[in-house]
Amino acid sequence: MPPIYIAYLNRLDIDELKITDDEILSAIEASLASQGRGETVIEPRVHLEPGVANGHFNVLRGAIKAPIDSAGVKIVGDFVDNYKLGFPSELAILALFDPRTGAPKAILDASGITDMRTGAVTAIGAKHLARKNSKILGHIGARGTAYWNVRLLNHLFDFDEIRVHSRREESRNSFAERLSRDLGKKVIATEDWQSCVEGADIVVEASRLDKPTPLLKTDWIKKGAFVVPYGTMSAIELSLTDIMSKLVVDDWGQCKGGKFGSLRAHVEAGKLSEATLHAELGQIVAGLKPGRQSDTETNLFWHRGLSLSDIALGHAMLEKSERLGIGQRLRFA
Repeated sequence: MPPIYIAYLNRLDIDELKITDDEILSAIEASLASQGRGETVIEPRVHLEPGVANGHFNVLRGAIKAPIDSAGVKIVGDFVDNYKLGFPSELAILALFDPRTGAPKAILDASGITDMRTGAVTAIGAKHLARKNSKILGHIGARGTAYWNVRLLNHLFDFDEIRVHSRREESRNSFAERLSRDLGKKVIATEDWQSCVEGADIVVEASRLDKPTPLLKTDWIKKGAFVVPYGTMSAIELSLTDIMSKLVVDDWGQCKGGKFGSLRAHVEAGKLSEATLHAELGQIVAGLKPGRQSDTETNLFWHRGLSLSDIALGHAMLEKSERLGIGQRLRFA
């Protein structure tokens, strides 16, 4: 058997890559278009609950045809009390494989990948489903993915006003300060959900709840807004889907089943179904289904997280690491 080598990128390597906002968005938008054209395989995510802490593992699996030409598996922990230990709530690894032989190609720290690709999917959803002149962002949640949601949304929309809120005062204040510093504009930390969300053009709900609790009220959503709820435990009312012009998801196969997810109750109640679903985002990006068609539409996008996004961004990072000579090459067999 010929020798097999794998590329290895740890968190320090990925930081050294200094991947740009445009590089992230380009990789993710291309993967969504591939999904829309049927050039991918997605296996529904599965969960592992160890039962010894307040959290679980998500296992995401998929494959993308050439030019990415990789299969991949990401395992990401989701442990809400990690902040007490000084850890982020989500820690992850991504393994990439040759889809023809099964030989491993790379292992990457995927904690940053998870945050970046989640923010990119949120932003690309807004690109196609929010009003082009959206100027006010209301963002609930300050976990790792939250930073990239706000950063990449602002990259596309250059907001006049950004509001953020999270349960812990120290968390929301430090989050707002970091964003203000990095974006070069004032970011407001609000004291409650309503003052964050009400009247916003784009609303993102990325809260960290222990159990489903309808904290985001439907009455706060203005007509013409774009709403992205994706907390693991639902924070929205059942009535939210009733005011929507278009309901869009990242992958219906993932969204229609499973234990977790912001719109799980809406699926079970029949409010989100194949009949009420407008499209998967990939179909819109690929030009097969329309996105926003008027400023009066109020649209919702629910994304649970795609293995394809992890694979695509991991692939882009590997290509850049090869050009820059960053990372390690390890003998596997």
